[in-house]
Amino acid sequence: MQTVPHEFAPKDLIAGHVALDFTNTVTARDTTPRDWLDGYGRFIEWARLACVVDAATAARLESMAQRAPREAAAALGRARKVREALHAVCVALLRREEPPGEALDEVEAAWKRAASRGRLAAGQRQLRLVPDLDASGFDLPLDVVVFEALGLLSELDADRTRVCRGHDCGWLFADTSKSGRRVWCDMATCGNTAKSERFARGRRRKNH
Repeated sequence: MQTVPHEFAPKDLIAGHVALDFTNTVTARDTTPRDWLDGYGRFIEWARLACVVDAATAARLESMAQRAPREAAAALGRARKVREALHAVCVALLRREEPPGEALDEVEAAWKRAASRGRLAAGQRQLRLVPDLDASGFDLPLDVVVFEALGLLSELDADRTRVCRGHDCGWLFADTSKSGRRVWCDMATCGNTAKSERFARGRRRKNH
């Protein structure tokens, strides 16, 4: 997998769930995968955009990373491993297959780490586990994603969660359309590209 710099923008958050958006920080999984998380700072950039952390927490994590770059890099490595495990588990469930054992073990270990550092919070008449910055440290964004991912995976709608059919994409997304027939992550990108390619193929066939 190639690691490339990428400045995250709202158009990169189209999956419908933060855990799926996290797996989509790798693009072109169907061709030559490119990892957009080229540093811990980029991970924080994504986490801030995805509302995984607020501005104050993001600033504190960035400051911590400047003082302890090795620890920050190690946290990024853990995030990448969990991301790939989440992707493998999601894809297997969508295919109605048994998820790879190693991927399940990785997700389970990540959840146990996050839970051991979390605290109970009350909100909307419910109790939930939330990460604590002092306990989670550099892993705070990952812990948030892991908590959200377990909620998603425990009741994954395999009929409405899909892999984009676009070429050079492979993103995961939840189809929230009324028709339930969405096949591209985003009509403005992969959808238009696919239509343009079909149009070009049609013209070539006509000309021959």
